[in-house]
Amino acid sequence: MWIVFALLSALFAGITSVLAKCGVKQTNSNVATALRTGVVLLCAWGMTFLTGSVKTLPAIGAKTWIFLILSGVATGASWLCYFKALQTGDINKVLPVDKSSTVFTAVFAALFLQEPLTPGKGAGVALSLIGSLLMIVKKPSSVAEKGGWLIYAVLSAVFASLTSVLGKIGIAGVPSDLGTAIRTVVVLITAWGMVFVTGSADKVRRVPKKELLFIVLSGIATGASWLCYFKALQSGDTLIVASIDKLSVVIAVLFSCFALKEKLSAKSIVGLILLLCGTLVMLL
Repeated sequence: MWIVFALLSALFAGITSVLAKCGVKQTNSNVATALRTGVVLLCAWGMTFLTGSVKTLPAIGAKTWIFLILSGVATGASWLCYFKALQTGDINKVLPVDKSSTVFTAVFAALFLQEPLTPGKGAGVALSLIGSLLMIVKKPSSVAEKGGWLIYAVLSAVFASLTSVLGKIGIAGVPSDLGTAIRTVVVLITAWGMVFVTGSADKVRRVPKKELLFIVLSGIATGASWLCYFKALQSGDTLIVASIDKLSVVIAVLFSCFALKEKLSAKSIVGLILLLCGTLVMLL
């Protein structure tokens, strides 16, 4: 059953990327992250009240709190880097780099969770990495892409992998929706803290209404993706869950090509196929 939740997480995450891209054309990336996180927060806590899991809040131990908070900080850092990369780079280039976090997840899961890195998993990780590298185009296709998006995308991948491992430890014995809600509080604090530290608070009122709509929709899709992801992570293998989640790149790239008219080269198509094959190898 956890595989179904992981696939749903990938679906919603893919939709999130396209909606997020539409929401940062003129809006400051830090502001967009903070606003989006607020929407996710409402969705996450709303779910805990619907399921009744909020009643178990007092029973959460100190160790669980620590890892949930650390996971939230890692998520906030990943989002801030991701939105910064997305603002200046195409989705079909930024997302594959961000999703290469599978490599980091494999290493961290083996080191900290003692999850074995079998030959099959190793082959899947290798295919995914090669696919991601093929999808990175060295020369920017437009002037707008000259913004160091690659560095931010790589940082996003590193923090995303830490999120998976820390989150796996943090939700042990805790309802997945409650764990998600707690983490979102930390992400919200991190995101808004960055807004004020960078002096972007005055830009909140200047967000175009159309982009605000896309940011809100992106937040709703993210909330749904998170709930499914951590539900899958609670009972599934960390690396495999994270790998299935990376299938969102396929959904996002297809949407970006049709909805945003972003071009996909022959090399990128090969990379996308390898990325997909890598995930399937780990599943089988």
